[in-house]
Amino acid sequence: MERPYPSECVYNLLPREVTRFKRPPRFISKHTETIEKEWESKKSSHKTMGLAKVERPCPKYFLQKHSKEPKPFEGKPFKCRENSGQVTITNEKPIMGLQSKKNFVHNNVMDILMKVPKKPVPIYVDTKRGNKNLLEPSGLVHKYLKKKDFGKTPQYITERKEEVKRVQEEYDAYVKEYMRKGAMKQLTEEERDAVLQGLKKNWEELHHEFQGLSVVIDSLPKKNNKLRLEASMKNLEKDIDLIERHKTIYIAHN
Repeated sequence: MERPYPSECVYNLLPREVTRFKRPPRFISKHTETIEKEWESKKSSHKTMGLAKVERPCPKYFLQKHSKEPKPFEGKPFKCRENSGQVTITNEKPIMGLQSKKNFVHNNVMDILMKVPKKPVPIYVDTKRGNKNLLEPSGLVHKYLKKKDFGKTPQYITERKEEVKRVQEEYDAYVKEYMRKGAMKQLTEEERDAVLQGLKKNWEELHHEFQGLSVVIDSLPKKNNKLRLEASMKNLEKDIDLIERHKTIYIAHN
């Protein structure tokens, strides 16, 4: 940094040239004349920047209360025509026609009494404000009640019954044929009861033997004996259930 000389320095007495800052020349666009011509021509006044020049509204016509609401019809006041007390004579002839002796009041009363009251259209309300909608197209009405075949037996059930009946007839014919040949025998009620009682007695014996098994099964023979008793009791239960469900039992001879 240069050290300034004090005011008592001799060099301060020497004249110095004053240097001034010289500004660069101002920039002038070459499109200035074109822009001025377009602005003066006003060919595209709506494309310029700023607000459009429109006529300002008069301060007297400010927005007032209820000015936007529809106004009632303001016509001329009705005035009754003064009666001059004279009868106007015209040349018009009255229209001649047939006079009816019909009592319209009585007929109207009878029509109203005999008229069938109109049924209300079913509706439903789906909002708290009470919006109403038709009930029939909403899907809430069971329209199958209005079908032509409502209450009738479906076709597939009728076919199923016929098929079951045909199979039963074929089975009965098959049984009769084997019984005729002597290859099949039907158990009587006494024989069926005897077989059923015998199966139940066998099951009770096996159950008594099963209850007598030791609590601890620690050897292979004990385990096999338990499995054998369980399998035999299960087979007897199936046979007992089969005989109890069927009243008629046939036995085929080899």
